[in-house]
Amino acid sequence: MFKAELYRKRRAQLRKDIGSGLILLLGNVEASFNYPANTYHFRQDSSFLYFFGLDLPGLAGVLDADTGEDWIFGNDVDMDDIIWMGVLPTIKELAQKVDVTKTAPYASLDGALADALAKNRVVHFLPPYRGETSLELERLLKIPASGLKSAASLPLIKAIVKQRSVKDQYEIAEIEKAIDAAYLMHTTAMKMAQPGTWEQKIAGTIEGIALANGGPVSFPIILSMNGQTLHNHDHSQILEKGRLMVVDAGCETGLHYASDLTRTTPVGGTFTDRQKPVYEAVLAANMKAIEAIRPGVTYREVHLLSARVLASALKEIGLMKGDIDAAVEAGAHALFFPHGLGHMMGLDVHDMENLGQIYVGYDDETRPSKQFGLASLRMGRRLEPGFVITVEPGCYFIPALIDQWKAEGLHRDFINYDEVVKYKDFGGIRIEDDVLVTDTGYRVLGRPVPKTVKDVEEMVRKG
Repeated sequence: MFKAELYRKRRAQLRKDIGSGLILLLGNVEASFNYPANTYHFRQDSSFLYFFGLDLPGLAGVLDADTGEDWIFGNDVDMDDIIWMGVLPTIKELAQKVDVTKTAPYASLDGALADALAKNRVVHFLPPYRGETSLELERLLKIPASGLKSAASLPLIKAIVKQRSVKDQYEIAEIEKAIDAAYLMHTTAMKMAQPGTWEQKIAGTIEGIALANGGPVSFPIILSMNGQTLHNHDHSQILEKGRLMVVDAGCETGLHYASDLTRTTPVGGTFTDRQKPVYEAVLAANMKAIEAIRPGVTYREVHLLSARVLASALKEIGLMKGDIDAAVEAGAHALFFPHGLGHMMGLDVHDMENLGQIYVGYDDETRPSKQFGLASLRMGRRLEPGFVITVEPGCYFIPALIDQWKAEGLHRDFINYDEVVKYKDFGGIRIEDDVLVTDTGYRVLGRPVPKTVKDVEEMVRKG
């Protein structure tokens, strides 16, 4: 938990930005795994964490923008709780840790909200992403669950996005802790990338590293020789010499700040003559994109720069042809790079995505594209100091997509299909780093995970 003053200042800024009414922030509750007493590992709502800092289920926070009062609603433990879970601080004691002086039993929340609604006061709330939260909001606010998303407060969404987008020094330090743990995860995976190793063994080992460093993985680990599948959670294969292993993995700190890194490793420690130029193409796209990051540039521009670097290299390899600028403008590169360059990162690995990507990654100036590939860019707007973003270009040979585009004759002027079909057994490559936008440019966060051909091969051979 950060210092109490930080949470108090965050709440004061939120009340100021909203201006009037009540702000309701529901914390999460326990979620059943297969029966009520057996639950998933608890994860608090990130916006509740940001403003109230308390990592326990069954809490609600209310900010009164008119009076300046902040409330925490929750129940103290009873004897049964103490028997099973031990003695815990009271709600009042917990509230004091985040500079909140007003507390009440959770049941009092009903009356507080009913009173506000009876006086025609606005109750601002966020769109729910869990079923339990939807049902609770329906009960508290008398709004049908089906209508909660449209009834959610747009001013509150925008105010929270504005605050959470810019990370302070304490948040950046937490993110770097998560990246340093991810360094251990990825270098361990590289050392284990030997022929005959079960993918699941590597995935389980590096998830254990995350837990041993204080937090869970920040998303289910992506680890596979079938890297052409972008989010491949199947770990059933036995590693084979000459194949590539894509590992996209990160972890959370105890305060739930995330890391998200990707590396691609040759099984056995040596890139083949066919793999090496494609890998270096992706590496160049990664590094040139990072070098272009600075305040004021749109991330859409950085994405397109990365795409041009990749497409130019693929032309040298013989997989693309024609004018590269025209090819990227037409979207021909998306056969190989069908996703966006990156996303915001913070308390969520895709930071604030539950609030609506249109508000997090875009604004009135920069709008999402409908073009295949570019439409998947989660972050397009102008960069500002304090943003933490991922930079994760990739090159994938997806047999079904290649077959479809070839059959339809898509972008024949830019794609050399006779050569591309020879790569249908290649797999995929992705390289991802977490980057802070500074006042003058950028800083790659955390301990650098090997990513040059030489450094990756050397790390594998240490296994």
